[in-house]
Amino acid sequence: MGKITLPGQGSGEAEVEVTLRRSARARRLSLRVSGVDGRVTLTMPRFAPEREARSFAAEKAGWIRDRLAEQAPFVPVELGAELPVEGVLRRIEAAPVRRISLEAQTLLVPEGATRLPARLGAFLREIARERLAEASSRHAAALGRPHGRITLRDTRSRWGSCSHEGNLMYSWRLILAPPEVLDYVAAHEVAHLAHMDHSPRFWAVCARLCPGYEAPRRWLRQEGAALHRYGFKG
Repeated sequence: MGKITLPGQGSGEAEVEVTLRRSARARRLSLRVSGVDGRVTLTMPRFAPEREARSFAAEKAGWIRDRLAEQAPFVPVELGAELPVEGVLRRIEAAPVRRISLEAQTLLVPEGATRLPARLGAFLREIARERLAEASSRHAAALGRPHGRITLRDTRSRWGSCSHEGNLMYSWRLILAPPEVLDYVAAHEVAHLAHMDHSPRFWAVCARLCPGYEAPRRWLRQEGAALHRYGFKG
């Protein structure tokens, strides 16, 4: 796997790095701009000449820049930033508190706190664990099937999963989304305890556990990628 760089065309226009990926399954050149981190990937057939990939990327430079321009900007988690928690934007403010406190419109952090992004991330993961454990248990009881252990990760490719052993995995960033979105994902994964597929029978169970699931599912498709623009490292 290699990389090519598309030069900026005008004053102040940044270069764009394109990652080349060869695939034995690819039959043609194809471009993808990640909605999570803006990474540009050009997939090419295994034996295609690299010059063809370079020419293709140059031809599609305008399209690539348009897709990048549509993406929400990265938001560092720091004092003064606004961070959605359960779908509500809350301003991060320093206050004379001993530990992080979730308020109606603010996230209060101890004055002089260090490693703020990591501490806030840990705080939100704990809330996410509580909410997801409650929702999973509630839906599993309604289904009449016990679930296994619950793990949280910072996954970019999926919001949740259910193993054949009944173990559930969720993205902790679901705590940033509205509560009904988190509840839908929990219902979705618990429904897999009955059907390990996305057949009509599966969706019928999902509808029984989470009536009106179509709206939160649509929210995730349209807004979910933006939840990854908040940086919790540091």
